[in-house]
Amino acid sequence: MEKFTTLTGVAAPLPMVNVDTDAIIPKQYLKTIKRTGLSAGLFHEMRTDRNGVVTGEFVLDKPAYRDAKILVAGDNFGCGSSREHAPWALLDAGIRCVISTSFADIFFNNCFKNGILPVTLPQADVDALMADAQMGANATVTVDLEAQTITRPNGETVAFEVEPFRKHCLLNGLDDIGLTLQKAASIDSFEARHAQDRPWMTPPPAG
Repeated sequence: MEKFTTLTGVAAPLPMVNVDTDAIIPKQYLKTIKRTGLSAGLFHEMRTDRNGVVTGEFVLDKPAYRDAKILVAGDNFGCGSSREHAPWALLDAGIRCVISTSFADIFFNNCFKNGILPVTLPQADVDALMADAQMGANATVTVDLEAQTITRPNGETVAFEVEPFRKHCLLNGLDDIGLTLQKAASIDSFEARHAQDRPWMTPPPAG
């Protein structure tokens, strides 16, 4: 997983409440377990007409926001069914941080496990950042995870909270597999003892 330390980029506004995971990535894109290529389905129904043609009207399709790295969203973002493809699609599109007043629990957890920082802020702060994001290409925002601050285009900073363990994992690029591999020496030692003490339980070498 890619480390998250400091992120500077354009913030895109999505002033919609209760955006569920089916809106983020529709069910027809869930057939793959690959994490790449899913940006094509990101917010599919909002981006296309009834014939599936991209209209160019959705915020992430507008020239000012095509390279956006931050999404400022309405309340209860990521609600609905549990699907890890939702943060995968956001990440594939270059979104590394989502800011809202609240998130659905499963989506919130999946973001941290996939290198996306979900930031929960009071309504007044989200409103200010939403207004900044509506400035288009001038809406450059810096998110500093170590300092736990967001720097607005006018230079003002907004502080946010993040659970220490989640912060540690993001700063060091540790997903569940990465955390397990940190214990590789202990795992190898256990496996060696297990093979010696209980040889009848050790499977034969492959091939």
